[in-house]
Parts: sequence; structure tokens; C-alpha cells
Amino acid sequence: MTMRRLALRLLSVATALSALLVVPPGAASAAVPAAAPVPLTGAQLAASWAGPLSTRGRYIVDAAGNRFKLRAGNWSGAQGTWQGSGSTTDPADNQAGQVSYNLPLGLDRAPLPEILAGFHSLGLNSVRLPFADAMIRDTAAVPDAAVAANPQLRGSTPLQVYDAVVAALTADGFAVVLNNHTTTYRFCCGLDGNERWNSSQSTQQWEEDWLFMANRYRDNKRVVGADLRNEVRRDTWDDPNWGMGDGHDEYAAFEEAGNRILQADPDLLIIMEGINWQGIPLAGLPHGRPMLKPVATLSNTLIDSGKLVYSAHFYAYTGSANTGAGSGPGATSDPRYEDLTPEQLAAVVDEEALFVTRTGQHFTAPVWISEFGAGGRGSTDAKEHAWLDRFTTILAAHDTDFAVWPLVGWHNDGVPQDSWALLHYDRAGRRLSIEDPGDWRADDWNRLVTAPSYTGRVPDAPHWNLLALDHADQNVSRHMLALPDWSSGNRKGNCPDGQRLSGLGRGDGRGLCTDAGQPGTGQPATGPGDWVTVTDERYVTDGDWASGYNKLQCPAGHLAVGYSVHDNAMVALLCAPAATALPATGRVLWFDRGDNRPPADTGADSAASDWAPGSYKGQCASGEYVVGVAMTWRWLQGGVPDALLCRPLG
Repeated sequence: MTMRRLALRLLSVATALSALLVVPPGAASAAVPAAAPVPLTGAQLAASWAGPLSTRGRYIVDAAGNRFKLRAGNWSGAQGTWQGSGSTTDPADNQAGQVSYNLPLGLDRAPLPEILAGFHSLGLNSVRLPFADAMIRDTAAVPDAAVAANPQLRGSTPLQVYDAVVAALTADGFAVVLNNHTTTYRFCCGLDGNERWNSSQSTQQWEEDWLFMANRYRDNKRVVGADLRNEVRRDTWDDPNWGMGDGHDEYAAFEEAGNRILQADPDLLIIMEGINWQGIPLAGLPHGRPMLKPVATLSNTLIDSGKLVYSAHFYAYTGSANTGAGSGPGATSDPRYEDLTPEQLAAVVDEEALFVTRTGQHFTAPVWISEFGAGGRGSTDAKEHAWLDRFTTILAAHDTDFAVWPLVGWHNDGVPQDSWALLHYDRAGRRLSIEDPGDWRADDWNRLVTAPSYTGRVPDAPHWNLLALDHADQNVSRHMLALPDWSSGNRKGNCPDGQRLSGLGRGDGRGLCTDAGQPGTGQPATGPGDWVTVTDERYVTDGDWASGYNKLQCPAGHLAVGYSVHDNAMVALLCAPAATALPATGRVLWFDRGDNRPPADTGADSAASDWAPGSYKGQCASGEYVVGVAMTWRWLQGGVPDALLCRPLG
């Protein structure tokens, strides 16, 4: 939801840096116009990839394991265009004077095939398709005028029109990402009743709506993703947070919803946008735009590790601590993104989003900039012009997946009503494109769409997944989800199936899972047989490896895949039979007096990232597995983990 005409745009701040991104100073300008993309026909696009999509490290891949870069746009409208007062059908009361009738915009002006031909002309391969929860329960037939150029849709409900749009897009080769943009049909921003996933509805209702949508399009493998919620932000009284365990915890809500969706449709990408705004935008009070910064120390773990994508939004007129409001409530003197130098902008975009693509970390995932844009034809804002040039240069240099906002708008005699759109249609259906003379954005857009990108097969990448028992269980094992509670009354974490426990934090309930170093690329660590819950020392049969300490040790031929804690004291280990024979020799790794992890300069093993901030961490090497944990209640140690028994995988 682009936050342009708003009185209050709310978003936030946190921590993470990296140096992945190198953008040469002055590289934003080109001496000659960039060549327009070569459009693919629907048949050509459809033949170029097959769903479902998944992830390998920082890249999204298709069913054949080839890179599928989301070159996308937002086809807005089904989230609603009414601005919250007056008539829902009066253009004056709708965004940019455009009445969508809660449908993808433009169906009253151009036939579906013509609109899709316009998308092909832009070089797109995918579409982010916003919707409102209200659409699911809207049983009223759309007015004939709303689908005047598509009479086959007369008498349909908004959901049925959405169905038809999804079917048309996917039949024409486009990947479709479903985006829960709003709860109600109201557009847009700030205090509008759509601030959080559970604004104007319960978290349970929101999840049920997502299950409805996932099941509705389950058989269409070109419906590739569930973009869980748009621009989560503060409401009148409460901030969203990342990891506090309450009803406003986006981290917990998104992970729970994502795992429920994957249980309904294991093929969908689960796309999580960071916190868009926290705090009260007044001088002297904390406020800002965290985006994906919290992911650096608290990343999400799904039951299917190859399905998580993170996303973020950037607009010139907002900033790391600037709401975007021009005056009045919500306006601050904080710098906007357009005020930053190219070097500063590159650093901020990395800090707020692109760091997530660093290889071999617990947070490593693709990042999709699922909204950005600028006012085009007729705009004379020099600072915004410079910003778009700089920003698209960053995206191109980093080979970042993207989706521009918005794709479709209206024009009158060549004058756009919403100059941000890339394609405009008048009442007669005549199209005005960003590629037509007079739109200053064309060079920036074309350079972005045609920029060199990684193509072809993406090698398998090991996964590093965080378990965080800060407030509750974290059961991300399909195997264990089908079984009764294995450590009743305690907080417990289970690794995703096929992975093993690699490390533990001391006294905070954090753990790390991985499949790195397992024999055979992509092969699971676990094999057939019963999983065992260990609560005592009965399996410590090959010597006292931590004299004077209590020990939990897996049976021979088993490796640790989960653990449980009570007040952060170790209670139990969950052990699974190994897929291959395991050596019985190993080493004791103590971390009671400091971190004991693989060297941070290896660039892998999640060693360069802090997955248990404020606590000592013990972590076996990538070619090892955890078979035992030692702890003590002496010396006021409280039974927290002190040592790991690490053994080689082979």
C-alpha cells in the first residue's frame, strides 16, 4: 500500500549491518537511455518456468531448481480505494479519484487480455495481487459498470472476480503472490483500522482467512506465495513488536500463520514483511521504522525451510524515522530516504533489508522489495527523481527481487490520475505506458528490469534455523506436530524435519538447527525408527564426559533434534534415529564462560550472526552433531546448558 496521500504513515528501528552491497558513487546515472525489456508472450513466459517456487539461500528457485527472480508489480484495487469518508463510489472519496469497486483496477476500462499484454510489455514475470479480508465475505454482485470492459464478469462477487484475475494471470504465465493488504476495504494508511493483521479482526480470523485463500488456489501451481500482511504499524495506542510474545507480536503471529498455511498448501512461499512503524512520531519520543532489522537476532523458522521470503518497502518521501507526513500529526524533521547520499542510502537499505541475503546465517533468505515507486509523468520533484535513480541502481547491483507500486491507473487525455502507475487506461481503453514518451522513470525502470542477474540452476544451500523458546513452544517438525506433547509443562523446540540440533544458548532457551555437513546433498539427518525423549542419564554409557555435571545424552545411533526447558533450565533432549551410522567418538564443547562457536570469519555456520543475544552460545561444527548436553544446579547455575557433546557425522 503506497503511503503517499496520507496524514500519518507509521513505521520503525532496530539493528544489523553488512557490506554485501557495493554501489559505485555516481553509478546511478546513465549516458544513454536504457533499452526497454523484450516482452514475452504468455506462452513464452509459461514455458520459461514451472511452479511451485522454493528458496535456496538468498535466491528463489522454480520447480527445476533454476533461479526465478520476482520481477513484479502490484495490481492494486481489491484491497479497496475508498479513503474512509464520504461515498464509497464517489471518485472524490477514492484514492486518486479512482473507484476500484474493490476489484483489481482497470477492469471497467480494458479487457483482461489487454491489461496482461501491458504487463508483458513491462518485462514482468509475476504480480503481487492485494486483497482485503472483507473480500472473502463480500457476497454482493459487483456493479456492471465496474467490469464494463469485461462483461463476462457481470454478476460476480469481488472474490469471483479475483478468481478470474488469478486464473487469467497464471494462464498467461505470470506467477501470482496473494497479498493480504487490508482487513477492510479502506485505503490507506496510518490510523485506518488496517494497521495490524489483527486490527478490526482477531488473529484467529486472519489465519482462517489465509487458510481459505491457500486452499482456494492450492491446485494452481502458479499461485506461488502468501504475502502475509502489508505494512504492519502502530495503531492509536499500541505498537507491533517482534518477539515479545503478546497479542501484538508480529514474529509469533507470522510464524504461526505461515506454518498453518504450509500445512494446508506446502507449495506456497511464505512472505513476511518487517515492522513498518513503531512509536509516536514526536521529537524526543522513540519512533522509527524497524523493517527487517529484528530478523538479525530473531529470525523465523518454518516447518519447510525452503519456503521463507522476507520483504520490505521503500519510498522516497519516507525515511528510517520519517513517517512521510508532510505536515500536521505525524510530521517530523527526520531525514527522508530522498535526503540521503547514494552511499548513505545504500547503507540504510542494506541495514534495513538486504543484509538478510548474507550467506550461511540463521536469517539467510531471499529479500523481496515488494513495494517501491515514484510519481512519474508530469512530476517535477527533482529529489524524488534522484532517489528512484539511486534506489533502482541499488536493487540492480544487488540482484534484488522487486515489485513496483502500482501497475494500473487511469488517465484523461494523457494526464494520469495517479502518476505513480506504470500503465494508465482512459474510458475508451486507450493505454498510456511508462514506455511512451514523457515519463521520466522509463530509463530507471528499464535498467532495473534488464539488469544482469544470476540465472540457471542454484546450488543447494545448507539451512541454519533458529529455535527461540523465549515465550512458548516452537514446534516446527511435521513429525512431532502429529504426535502428543513430548515434554508436558515445559517450553520445547523441535528442529524442522531432516535437520539436527547444532547449538544452544546458555540460559535463554535459544537453539540452532542445521542440515549442513550431512552426508549426501539435501539428505535428511534422520532415518526411520522411534524418536526418544531423554530426561535422565540412562544413555550415558560410554564414559563420564562432564564429571560432576548432570547430563542428557541420546541413545547410540541417535542425534539430538529438539530440547525442552523450564525457566531456561534443561529438562529433556529429543533424539531421532540417524539416517546413517554415527561415530561414537567426539569432543566436549564448554560454553559456560564464553561463546564457543566456529570461527566467525568462515562466512558460514551462522557464526557471524548472534542468534542468542546476551547469552553465551555453544555450537558444534557443521560436520558434527549434538548427542549430549551437560548442566548443573550447583554454584547457582540453575540447570542451564554448560557443555555440548559433539560428534562427527561420519
